[in-house]
Amino acid sequence: MYDAILFDLDGTLVDTESLAVAAGFAAFAQLGHPVQIEFLHSLVGVDGPSSGPIIRAHRPLVDLSALEILWHQGFTTAMTEQGLALKPGVTELLTLAPAHLPRALVTSSGRTGAHTKLTLAGLDRSFAHVVTVDDVTRAKPAPDPYLLAAHLLGVSPARCLVFEDSETGAEAAHRAGCIVVQVPDVVPSQGRWAHHLAADLLSGARLAGLI
Repeated sequence: MYDAILFDLDGTLVDTESLAVAAGFAAFAQLGHPVQIEFLHSLVGVDGPSSGPIIRAHRPLVDLSALEILWHQGFTTAMTEQGLALKPGVTELLTLAPAHLPRALVTSSGRTGAHTKLTLAGLDRSFAHVVTVDDVTRAKPAPDPYLLAAHLLGVSPARCLVFEDSETGAEAAHRAGCIVVQVPDVVPSQGRWAHHLAADLLSGARLAGLI
């Protein structure tokens, strides 16, 4: 049924989205430009460079450079102090999924950040390829990251099963022609871009016939 399995990272495999939202909330407030939590939720799944114009439109007077520094510092501190937990079902899914299917990671994180998170989470040897925002010209929701992952694995995108949490990521995978399992994290979803909408990874894998 499938020739490969592709995974998003933040909010799908590792519990980073809640840490990132909290760090962003604090950073905006520290600079005197507080925002509603709903605005931060709108940035979930959006890569760093693409988030700049969105933030500028919402808070024209905020110092983006200072915001980025404070946000990054807060997020890094949270990861260091609280650790980086796996989302429910990750270990079981990686164990139960057919071993002959190659696996790749497709993330909107930068290369350094992605590999740091994978190491902290103990997933650094789990994937044949890691595609980051640094590896493509157009980030999610463009299909490019998933198209690149399929190319690197030597398979058709239509034969790839993707696990995503965000609307942005699910759209990217859907536009690439992949089969999409969406497991929403901090932001609820109606599954517009998903073939299977699930409450957790294992339920999604079962719906998709993977396990």
